[in-house]
Order: sequence, then C-alpha cells, then structure tokens
Amino acid sequence: MRINDVRNDLLSGKPAIGPFVGLQSPNVAELMGNAGFNFVVIEAEHNGIDSAEIEHMLMAVGNTDAIPIVRIPSLEQGYIQKALDIGALGIVVPSVKTAKEAAQIVSATKFPPHGKRSWGPLRASRYTFDNEDYLRNANDNILVVLIIETVEAVENLEEIAAVPGIDVLFLGPWDMCLSLGLDPLLLPHPEIDQILEKMIEVSTRFEVVAGAGAARPEDVEVRLDQGIQFLSYGPDYALLSSAAFSGVEAFESWMLEQT
Repeated sequence: MRINDVRNDLLSGKPAIGPFVGLQSPNVAELMGNAGFNFVVIEAEHNGIDSAEIEHMLMAVGNTDAIPIVRIPSLEQGYIQKALDIGALGIVVPSVKTAKEAAQIVSATKFPPHGKRSWGPLRASRYTFDNEDYLRNANDNILVVLIIETVEAVENLEEIAAVPGIDVLFLGPWDMCLSLGLDPLLLPHPEIDQILEKMIEVSTRFEVVAGAGAARPEDVEVRLDQGIQFLSYGPDYALLSSAAFSGVEAFESWMLEQT
C-alpha cells in the first residue's frame, strides 16, 4: 500500500499543509494535489457528496503526490469503513466529544486484534492485488484527525488526547464559537484563542499533533509559529471566492477611476 508520508512526517515533528475540498470536483481535488500541498481533505460532512463521488476524488488525488484524506459526516463506523475501503489514507472526524468516542474511532480504523475494522478494502488494496501488504501495514498507516469543536470536547481534552492511536487534534473555530454562544462572524475571539493555546499545550504534553486552519497566506506563518503542525488552508471554495472577489474589486476600482 502507499506509504502515508504525511502521518510519518507529523509523528517525526515535521508540519504538513493541505486544503479541505468541498466543491465535489475531482478536477479541483487533483489541481490542489498538483499545487504542492502535502495532503488534500475531501469534504463529506457539509455538502451533498456521495460515496461514488468521494471515490472519484480519491482517484484524482491519488494521481498526485498529496495524501488523500476524507472528512466523514460523523464518527459512525460505516462512514470510517467506507472511506478507508475506497482509498482514503486518513479520516477527519467532526464533533468528537469524549475519550470513549475517540477510542471507538481508532478501533474502526484498525483490523483485529487492534481494532474492529472489517476486511474489504477493495480499491484500497488495489482490488486484491495488494491484499497481504494492505493487511500487514494499514493499521500503522491511517491518519486519525479529530475535530475539537464543542465545550464538552474541551472539558474532556486531556482524556481524548490520551487515547492511543489519535494522531491530530484539530480546532473547529466556527462550531466552537456556536457552542460557546459566540458569533463566528466576529472571529477572532479571545475565548477561541485560549482554547487553541490549551489544545496546543495538551497536544504537546500527550505527544499528538495540533491542527488548525489558515485562511490567508499571512496566517500560515502565524499558525506554524504557534505550534500548529497539521495546517489546513482554504477551503477550496473560499480560495476561489477570494480570487474572484479580488478580480471584480480591481475591475470596479478601475471603472470608478474613469468616472
């Protein structure tokens, strides 16, 4: 099976960057992979994408050097199983609140005796051609990212971080704002900054990776300096929207100068 270089790099202390791709387009996913990102996360929580479309996007990312990851809709084992079987080398799981949930997620990513994942990797094992290699190596090759985005998750942060097999704790600032009764449209909030600091400290202490997002190029260095190693950039539609708005803004500015 393909070696998950991103997981290996993160565990050795080297940061990685990649976009979340929510436009349901294999072409966009392939473009992002070819742009030089270390990973591409296929968004499957907040859009209408189905499994066949996810599989096509995984194929597209697999045509690049980027590691393909899927953000699944929930922590249900069926979602984890399907994402891995069709070729994801990592999962991003939303709204994880307790250590028990974290342990269930890890178990769903690993074959027995270390977990409860059932056999049937299909595309992931290259349609049986890599059965032996996949069975022997998959347990140590899947990146497990948990999104911390509720008050309950923050209260249980140390217990979650202590679960063996968790690779990344990733802050979801918008849902965290909603959980705290804050307006996410008014970010940044000091409360969110404090949670991020706590998450980074806990991640360091429990030897897991801290993850967070950067929306602009100037935010990338800030996040890295803070101690973020799993760095999301984008998402794809935000990057496209920003570029489109900048062009329209330049056009309208020129038009005003002519009047």
